[in-house]
Amino acid sequence: MVIELGKENSLLNQFISEMRDIEIQKDSMRFRKNIQRVGEICAYEISKKLQWEKKEITTPLGVSIMNVLKEQPVIATIIRAGLPFHQGMLNYFDRAENAFISAYRKHHKDGSFEVEVEYMACPDLNGKTLILGDPMLASGQSIELVYKAMLRNGRPKNVHVVSVIASTIGIEYLQKHVPNNVTIWACAIDEELTGQAYIVPGLGDAGDLAYGEKL
Repeated sequence: MVIELGKENSLLNQFISEMRDIEIQKDSMRFRKNIQRVGEICAYEISKKLQWEKKEITTPLGVSIMNVLKEQPVIATIIRAGLPFHQGMLNYFDRAENAFISAYRKHHKDGSFEVEVEYMACPDLNGKTLILGDPMLASGQSIELVYKAMLRNGRPKNVHVVSVIASTIGIEYLQKHVPNNVTIWACAIDEELTGQAYIVPGLGDAGDLAYGEKL
């Protein structure tokens, strides 16, 4: 299942428009803040698909029957670009477990590249709901490799892959290479992908825009 959140008009589209804007991008603090805001919105929308249960809540004047989350998810992110996005989701799922994975593109002289997964800190995933976030879902290879690496820590019962901007090619790739129980959430979907696997129009390198250019 693919869910494109930006199809409905909301403040989400305002934040994404600022993240795309080449002039506003010069303010890295605002860029990070906007990714965090988008992460909060994504967490709110994903929460509607999770399991809830009734619970008695004692107030100063009585008892209220409320629906509360039955269990907390595990929030995972690909560092470094995903850190503010992760924090936004963690602001709402504030009791969630967390996982962090490093994945980067190892470029070759001929212009090709391969994705390397090196570091992973992850709790037990067996029977849990996993929310795997990466601001840019480009080719889909990073998400696939990270997901498969995380399976060493157990089999989640449900998986939500969430991105700020996704490419059509990346979504199609994931649909072919991950199980059917994976729901893909994208705030915006762009059609074009360059030969170097950058989304067009996209917004550029999210990690560089958030934290500065790397060598």
